[in-house]
Amino acid sequence: MSEKPSVLFVCVHNAGRSQMAAAWLTHLAGDRVEVRSAGSHPGAYVNPAAVEAMREVGIDISAEVPKMLTVDAVNESDVCITMGCGDTCPVFPGKRYLDWQLDDPAGHGVEAVRPIRDEIKLLVEGLLKEITPGAQA
Repeated sequence: MSEKPSVLFVCVHNAGRSQMAAAWLTHLAGDRVEVRSAGSHPGAYVNPAAVEAMREVGIDISAEVPKMLTVDAVNESDVCITMGCGDTCPVFPGKRYLDWQLDDPAGHGVEAVRPIRDEIKLLVEGLLKEITPGAQA
């Protein structure tokens, strides 16, 4: 891993789980970690319930847009995390691959998205401790 670790969050539409995960990691890590998110079939916009759920905890993802998963994004990342959606990333030697089994917030209101948001935060906090040893999360 380089001095500044890099993490890529992937879900199919890059509209909910991966956007929330990227926002949490950016919020908690600041400039200590390079953060990316992408999807194999990006949606047209970020899930409004995810936007609202993150706004409730003081994180604004309203300006984010879903992005296409590319081989370069995977190659440039130290850790690639799929979000329990069956997506696969191109496999490169030396990369760490994780799959976080998370419910899909698509089609659900903010009430259903809050527990997903909170679970993602816990996972991101654990990841941050692993990839930035000795740093405070």
